[in-house]
Amino acid sequence: MHLKALLLLMTSVAFAGCVLPPKEAPHPRGLTSDTVGLSGVAAEPAADGWWDSFQDPQLDRLIRLGLKDSPTLTQAQARVGEALAQEQSAHAGLLPSANLDASALYQRAPQNYVIPPPLAGHSFWEGQAGATLSWDLDFWGRQADAVHRAQDLTQSARFDVDNARLMLAGAITQAYVELYREYALADIAERSEAQRQNIVDITRRRVAAGLDTQLELRQAEGQLPQARVAREQAQAAADLAVHQLAALTGQGADAYASIRRPVLHVEAALPVPTALPINLLARRPDVLSSRLTVEAADAERLAAKAAFYPSVNLRALAGFGAFGMNNLVQGSARGYGAGPLISLPLFDGGRLRAEYRGSEAQLDSAIAGYNDTVLRAVQQTADQITRLDALERERLDQQQTLDATEAAYKLAEERYRAGLASYLSVLNAETQVLSARQGMVDILTSQAVSRVTLLLAVGGSFDPRSSGALADARHAETSSGILTRTNP
Repeated sequence: MHLKALLLLMTSVAFAGCVLPPKEAPHPRGLTSDTVGLSGVAAEPAADGWWDSFQDPQLDRLIRLGLKDSPTLTQAQARVGEALAQEQSAHAGLLPSANLDASALYQRAPQNYVIPPPLAGHSFWEGQAGATLSWDLDFWGRQADAVHRAQDLTQSARFDVDNARLMLAGAITQAYVELYREYALADIAERSEAQRQNIVDITRRRVAAGLDTQLELRQAEGQLPQARVAREQAQAAADLAVHQLAALTGQGADAYASIRRPVLHVEAALPVPTALPINLLARRPDVLSSRLTVEAADAERLAAKAAFYPSVNLRALAGFGAFGMNNLVQGSARGYGAGPLISLPLFDGGRLRAEYRGSEAQLDSAIAGYNDTVLRAVQQTADQITRLDALERERLDQQQTLDATEAAYKLAEERYRAGLASYLSVLNAETQVLSARQGMVDILTSQAVSRVTLLLAVGGSFDPRSSGALADARHAETSSGILTRTNP
């Protein structure tokens, strides 16, 4: 009871002259979950392996190699280690600390000073040995807020690693689809080259039969180099895509030869359901990381506010002290003590106020960053859904165009062979079918890239049940928002 009364008395006296924190300024409003559709239980990001839908072992090998050796991931993982160390350091502030000290000093005491005779004017040993215990009682939660801040930053760093993994896997997959596209365009150029060679052969026979002149033959022969140029351009673009894949997977030029032609199933990969729960966005690693950054900034603000209040410590000491080393081991040399220590800043030149205003500014910045991340997540998802719907309509129309142009080319070739049409009609038909084939490849690969981009936008999977363990219960809410796609 005496200790409690003493603490209350000392605290009351201290508060009479303490430096008060400034009035809290209004902060920006964070976007509410219901407003943007991010309510719902915030789950961990989806597990790896979504790229298996492409059914290409080489793609799986490249992605796993990239996730293993990526410098970006290594940096993100190092930041997690740094955050964990800071968390452990902050947690140590809640625990008692103890020190053991010992010293020995040989000195000569002045004749006329504080040390009385018979030691005055003589030389002697002074020895001390003892233990001290200190414990910050954390009355105002300053250390607890520091721990919460460190924990939030640690989890935020883990989500940054998840985001880096997701973005890297997506970038490798998109580069792989681009490699598939270039090979497909090279096939079209090669097929076109074969068709043009066939027309040259027909034209030569027609010239020999007197049905065509050398003009038509030269025109037909002049189209062959263009097909070879298109094939060579596509092959050069494929080589560039191989270089990009090697760089994304942390490999050098020695890996170029090991990257073979993709065998992707671009039309069937990553099927998108007609309806997506909008709260899938709540598991995006960057959204989760931004939310935790806000909570960490708020914890830092509370810790800065608690610094204005008295700090209360319990201190205890026990040990030995004596003049003369022989006296140090005697029972009369022992001493001990315990009691509270209250510390309150009365004047600091405005340091605490400046730190508090800085913490408020950091909180405002974190809220604005979270809002921006959420809005970008919603926009990216909506954009990709719109793009996928448009691409599906384009694919259906392009398929009709391709069927019609191929039929027209076949008919023009037959009529030219029979002498019923000119070479110009064959050339026009061949140009149209070549363009239609290239357009179909572009649409199919664009659909695959957009499905990958949409999957990245919703956190790694289109299935809400694919999420891992639930995140901290502080984020738990409920919702039933839906994003829908148009059925073609």
